Amino acid sequence: MSVWLPSAPCTPGACIEPAGPVTAPPRAALRTAAVLLLLGAGVCLLPVGRAVPAGAVRAWSRWIVRAAGVRLRITGPAVPDGGVLLVANHISWLDIALLAAVRPARMLAKAEIRRWPVAGALVARAGVLFIDRDRLRALPATVARVADALRAGRAVAVFPEGSTWCGRAQGTFRRAAFQAALDADVPVQPVRLRYRLASGATSTAPAFIGEESLLTSVWRVVSTRGLVAEAEIRPAVLPAAHPDRRALAHASRVTDPLEAHPRHRPPAAPLDWSPIPVTPAPVAVAPASDSLVPVPDAPAPVPDAPVPGPVTPASSPLPAPGHAPVPSPRRPDRARPDLASAPTAARTPPRTSIRTSVRARVAGTVGVRRLGRPRAVAAPATGTPAADD
Repeated sequence: MSVWLPSAPCTPGACIEPAGPVTAPPRAALRTAAVLLLLGAGVCLLPVGRAVPAGAVRAWSRWIVRAAGVRLRITGPAVPDGGVLLVANHISWLDIALLAAVRPARMLAKAEIRRWPVAGALVARAGVLFIDRDRLRALPATVARVADALRAGRAVAVFPEGSTWCGRAQGTFRRAAFQAALDADVPVQPVRLRYRLASGATSTAPAFIGEESLLTSVWRVVSTRGLVAEAEIRPAVLPAAHPDRRALAHASRVTDPLEAHPRHRPPAAPLDWSPIPVTPAPVAVAPASDSLVPVPDAPAPVPDAPVPGPVTPASSPLPAPGHAPVPSPRRPDRARPDLASAPTAARTPPRTSIRTSVRARVAGTVGVRRLGRPRAVAAPATGTPAADD
């Protein structure tokens, strides 16, 4: 699987919510059998699918939706005749039947379906177009085949998102299929698909997302009570009014601006804004009495702290102006010179003195024979600067 393939962040654990009332298992089993029977009849008619009238295809698509226990509602203007590119958001496996109920069209499916043992050959004979999403070099040939079908006056149905979403958000429309509409100069017909409950709330029960199996999704749909599938036909978008496929894909989006989000996050639990009850603290009440209660005397005032006076040199570790520096307590035998008043030459010892001191230390460590010089013996200090020099 290529890393550039479109994917949705929706997962069954994060997006599928309980749908409320559930249909009894025997009735859900009957619905499943009816859906499979109708699908089997459609598979048998796939080799002659192009010869089946459009009215029969619409009726068969409506029966599949009704057999699953879902009511169908189609609103909006009529789809134009001739070549037209049908684009819709992708939520469930029921989307194919919903689009076929709006107008029968040739589907654009992924190339993996063509490699299925029996169904691949049948859907290919029915006129399904395939796109190899793993090969970018094959994309221009696929766009050319879609454009040829549109020029021939056929309708082609595409899910430009490239993946199914849960219904609460929508992915980005890929622009490759819209290039075929520009090349064939045919209108684009957006269709908004939604699934709701009888109360009007959006339902994620029909969503076919993540790694969920098809049978699990079918059973959840037939077990949910009061599902309504809505197909809202939006006004057709003419390619002449848009300069390129990017602008055409943006104008064909079927999500309202207030509902469009760059990234979809699972719905969070509602916050509880109920006020927190506050229990007042108990107040002690003095018992009524005729006797007077003695009042304790007020505490004596605390005297103010004395204002510190000027710091004298004796009580301060730092020398006061005009006094000699105080010797360091750690080394009382050496006085700390005043570096601020000393000249620069006195503060920076010459380089020769550093070399001499290092050589003297080495000489005292390794001995006289290694350095080739007799070890110097220091004379005791007399205390007089002239004598010590």
